[in-house]
Parts: sequence; C-alpha cells; structure tokens
Amino acid sequence: MTAARSINADVAEALEEAKANYARVNPTSRATHQKAIPTMPGGNTRTGIFFDPFPIAWVRGEGARLWDADGHDYIDFISEATAGIYGHSHPGIRKAIEDRMDLGWNLGGHTALEAELASILIDRFPSIERLRFVNSGTEANMFNVQVARVATGRPAVMGFNGCYHGGFLTFTAATNPLNVPCETVVGTYNDVEGTAALIDKHADRLAAIIFEPMMGGGGCIPASLEFMQMIRERTRKHGIVMILDEVMTSRLSSGGLQLKTGVIPDLTSLGKYIGGGLPAGAFGGRADILDRFDPRKSDALPHSGTYNNNVMTLAAGIVGLGKIYTKEAATALNARGDGLRKRLNAVCDRAGVAMQFTGIGSMLSVHMRRGEIRNPQDAAKGNTKLRELFFFDLLEQGVHVMPKRGLMALCLPLTDADFDTLVAAVEEFVQARRSLFD
Repeated sequence: MTAARSINADVAEALEEAKANYARVNPTSRATHQKAIPTMPGGNTRTGIFFDPFPIAWVRGEGARLWDADGHDYIDFISEATAGIYGHSHPGIRKAIEDRMDLGWNLGGHTALEAELASILIDRFPSIERLRFVNSGTEANMFNVQVARVATGRPAVMGFNGCYHGGFLTFTAATNPLNVPCETVVGTYNDVEGTAALIDKHADRLAAIIFEPMMGGGGCIPASLEFMQMIRERTRKHGIVMILDEVMTSRLSSGGLQLKTGVIPDLTSLGKYIGGGLPAGAFGGRADILDRFDPRKSDALPHSGTYNNNVMTLAAGIVGLGKIYTKEAATALNARGDGLRKRLNAVCDRAGVAMQFTGIGSMLSVHMRRGEIRNPQDAAKGNTKLRELFFFDLLEQGVHVMPKRGLMALCLPLTDADFDTLVAAVEEFVQARRSLFD
C-alpha cells in the first residue's frame, strides 16, 4: 500500500497528500461511507472512530489482524480501544458463546453465570466487595456517581479537564450540553496543590471525585502517585466518595492500577474487555454503598437493565478473565508493553525529533512534542496535524492505530514480529517526515 511521497513544505500539505492517497486506494470504504450518510448523521454512529475523508470499512478480523473492504490487511494496534484484548475471534471465547447459544440467550431471569463472573472480578480488584453489571463503562460511571450522591446526600461531582467518563459525563470541553445535569467542580489533572485546594473549598458539596488513574482516550497520561494519594487522603478526610474509572486501565495489571499503585478507591468502574469482547460494564466497591441496591430492602435503590446479566457477555467474560487474560497473562502482556514503549521512545530519541510515547504497560499514545506531559493541556501543545499524518503514514505500512488520538492498546495475539513492524514503521515515519517536525 505504500505510496510515493513528495517532499512537502509543511505538515498541512503533507496531510492533504496523505488523505488523497488514502482516498485513492480505498474506493470501497468510500462507497460504504456514502451509503451510510442518508440514514445516520455523517454516516456515523460512533464519533471517536470517525476521521476525514471517510473511515475504513472493516470486513473481518482474526487474531491481531484486520481486513478492510478494499482487500488491505493491517496489524491491529488499537484492539477496539482496549476492549479487544483477546484479539479477534478467539477460539475459547467463540466456543463459550456457541455453547450458550445452544441453551438459549434471552432467558429473562438469573443464572449461575452472574455470581461466577462477579467472583472473578472481586478476586482481582481490591476495592470491590460487591458489584453490579451494566452494559458499558459509561453506565458504570454514571451509576457510581449517582449512588455516591445518594450515599453522601451531596449534589456535586469533581472531575478533571480533558477527562472522559462516557458520553454523559465528560470534561473534554468547557461545557457539554449532553452531560447529565449534575453540579460539577473541575480541576487540573496531576495538579496536586490546586486540586487539594479545590477539594477543601467545595468539600461540603462534593459527593464524589472521579478520575482515571491513567487517562486513556486523553493521551495515556498517568496520574502521579502523589496526586492519587492526595485525592485518597482528602476524600477520606471530607467523607467524599473516591471513584476510580478503570474502564480502560483495569487491564494494566492483574487488578488494575489500583492494585499496582496501592491507592484503593471507594468505588470502581469497569468495562471494555471484561465481557470477553462483548458489550459489558460493571460498577462496584464498598459493600455499605453497593448494598443500597439490595432489592430485599424496602428502601432499595432501583437498578434494572434487560441486558445487564445477558448470558452471552457473562459466558464470554468468564472464559476471557478466568482462562485467557489471567493474572499471569496480564503481568506478561503489560511487561511486553513497557518494553515496546521504551523501544519506540528510543527511536524518537535517536532521531532527535519532537515525538514521544506515553503510557503504562499495554496502553500507549503518541505525542508530537518534547518535555513532560502531565495533563491534556500539556498534550495540546503538540503538533496535532503531524499526529494525524502519523496515522495515515502507518496505515500505508499496514499498521492500524487510533485516528487523531494516536492511542494504541495491545492484544494478546500480537507477536514480537508485529512489534518489530511497528518499530520499523515509526522509524520510517521519523526519517521520511523529519523536515516537518518543529
């Protein structure tokens, strides 16, 4: 797929050329997008994966490989934004789903599968004493926030600039008209002193503080241990519920970053891969908070959802977490990810370019700038057009990373040879585009 490149005077010119080359070799994807426009706004139903001039139309995935409608194949370094940790069409998960299909799937009641998957999750995440299942990380975060408001009798939730906690609770813009109408206090990620002052100032109104221990979609920016410990100390002092959004980061050790850092929240939100690659989510934590949902109580909080306990997700999740992404597998994959990130940063350092990879373990993200990146405001100083060009250049080399965001999430089937291909593609990018770096 590699196309001949001209020597461009600036990044904007290079990006337009790359988009034109992409459009030329992907006519079927273009046609697929055009057919979708009359029925969906912009031919799209998932904003985060859309990119200009039109998105790729996928037709098949197997292991760590993807095939598009125009016959190109790619190494998948996105892994469905962390949800596809098992790779595509894992035989163990396929068998679990097929076995359940033989028994029926809309049963309309309880099965033994619920408690089995719940037990696996409780064993792995130190904060979780009780949990309830939902269908997405968005739902998990919303229920955690709402139960914290009920438990404390306070109205407000604190989050951080640039952080995303699902479509109805995002701090990625100054105002988001789609957010649930909830009083918010907004801090700066990794600002220890400023955040401590905000917590103290608003403590009597704060029900919860929610944050990711490493920002996922916001650029794989880890929270400092000092920042996390301060929040834990202040929330205990003021009776505020601390919520860790580990929808993405739960994969980064055998028990998420809460286990790795030792900072244990009151409530945890889970999602993505916990259902074996099917739609899944869970929220859990302290028994005294979660037991408010106990339907045997006269004053129980309501929480229903037709597919909360669907047998397909539960069966796939039990096999996925119980037999495939075991504690040992989690340790091994994240060690491999740390090694890959070091290799990629070594490429950038040798070339002397304003480019770096941040992250922890099996999640990483590319930034086109030098210097420490502690929050989205730091990340925004990077060259976003050059990062977009990076996406198109890697596509030409058969490597698929997240468009615009530059997110990469590793899946279990990726081989050392696949890692070598990615490193070589990055080397090619920094050499071919050296003149475009600041």
